[in-house]
Amino acid sequence: MVIKQKVYLSLGSNVGNRHANLQKAIFRIQQRVGSILGISSVYENPAIGFEGDDFLNIAISLLTPLHPKELLENLLQIEQDFGRVRSIGGGYSSRTLDIDIIYYGNEVIQNEDLVVPHPQMQHRNFVLKPLADIAPQFYHPVLYKDTRNLLQECRDKTSLTKVKYQLFKDRAGLFSQLQFIAIEGNIGAGKTTLSKMISEDFNAKLVLERFADNPFLPKFYEDQSRYAFPLEMSFLADRYQQFMDDTSQFDLFKNFMVSDYDIFKSLIFAKVTLQNEEFNLYRKVFNFMYKEVKKPDIYLYLYQNTERLLANIKKRGRDYEQNIDPAYLERINRGYMDFIKGHPSQNSVILDMENLDFVNNPADYEFILQRLEDNMLSSNI
Repeated sequence: MVIKQKVYLSLGSNVGNRHANLQKAIFRIQQRVGSILGISSVYENPAIGFEGDDFLNIAISLLTPLHPKELLENLLQIEQDFGRVRSIGGGYSSRTLDIDIIYYGNEVIQNEDLVVPHPQMQHRNFVLKPLADIAPQFYHPVLYKDTRNLLQECRDKTSLTKVKYQLFKDRAGLFSQLQFIAIEGNIGAGKTTLSKMISEDFNAKLVLERFADNPFLPKFYEDQSRYAFPLEMSFLADRYQQFMDDTSQFDLFKNFMVSDYDIFKSLIFAKVTLQNEEFNLYRKVFNFMYKEVKKPDIYLYLYQNTERLLANIKKRGRDYEQNIDPAYLERINRGYMDFIKGHPSQNSVILDMENLDFVNNPADYEFILQRLEDNMLSSNI
C-alpha cells in the first residue's frame, strides 16, 4: 500500500499571463504529482530583491505518493515546462512559474538539494498569507508555531493585495464557469461527436440539433433550387424553437451547456442555398429571432477540408448525403469563416481538424480541451 503525504507548496508568477500560469501549473501538479486538496486566494505583491513586475502568489495543499526527492524533481520539471530557468548562482529574477515546497508533512529535511520546511518561509509575507488561508493551524515542525503566529510575527511588511482571480483543482472546475459552448462546423466535421464527449466528461447538458426528421432535407439534395427555401425556413423554425427551449432551461444538475450547433448556422446555410430575393426575406425573419436567442461563451469552429468531410459523410452512411457536391461544402466553409470574421467581438476558437482524430487519439482530444482552457484563461471567462 502506497502511503501518501500531505504537502504544502507556494506558487508564484510574474511573467506573461500570471493567472493562466498558476492555473495551468495546478492542473499539471494534479496530473503529475498528487491530488489537490486546497487552494488559497490569489495575492499580488511587488517583486522582492530585484526589479521586476508584480507577482501573483498562492499556496496549495495536496496528497502525494512521491518521496521528497521525486517530488522536487517533478516540480522542477514542471517549472522548466513553463519556461523557468533557474540560475546556477541562485539569486532572484522574474519567472513564469516558481514552485517551492513549504512543508512535506511534519518532516524536517536538510540535504544539498532540498531543505524542508522552507528556510525562508517565516520571513515572507507572500508565502505566509496564502498559507494561512488553507493551513492556519499547521505547526512548523522546527519553530513550533502555527501559520497564524508566524504571519503575525513576520517583519516583512511588503504590500499584499488579494485579487479577484479564482483558481480550480481541475479542468472540470474551470469549465463549470461556462454557461454555454457552441461547437460548429461543416457537414461531417465531427461537432456532434465532440459535443457528446465533452458533455460526458464534464457533466454538461447536451443540446443536439434535430434534423433527421426534416422532410425537405432528402428532397433538397435531389433538387436544391426547388426545395432550398422551404428547407431553410423549416430549419430556422425548428432550430429557433428547440434552441429557445433547450438553452432557456438550465439543468441544475449540470455544470454548463454544450451544443453541436449555433442558431446563426441558419443564416450561413441560407446565404449559400437561397436566391438573393429569398435570402433577403429570410434574413428579416432570422434577425428578429436571433435577437432573442442565447449567445455562446465560446464558439468553437471545427474546420475540416472538403476531402475529409466527404470521407466522414461517406463513413456515417446517411443515404441522402452521399451525393453532396464538394463545391457546396466549400461554400459552407467560406460562409462560416466569413461569419467569424464579421463578428470579431464573438469569442471564437478555430480548430484545423486536418491532422486531428479526437475520437481515436486521446492526445488530440486533450489538445482540443487545452485550446478551450487557454481561451477561457486568456479571456477571463
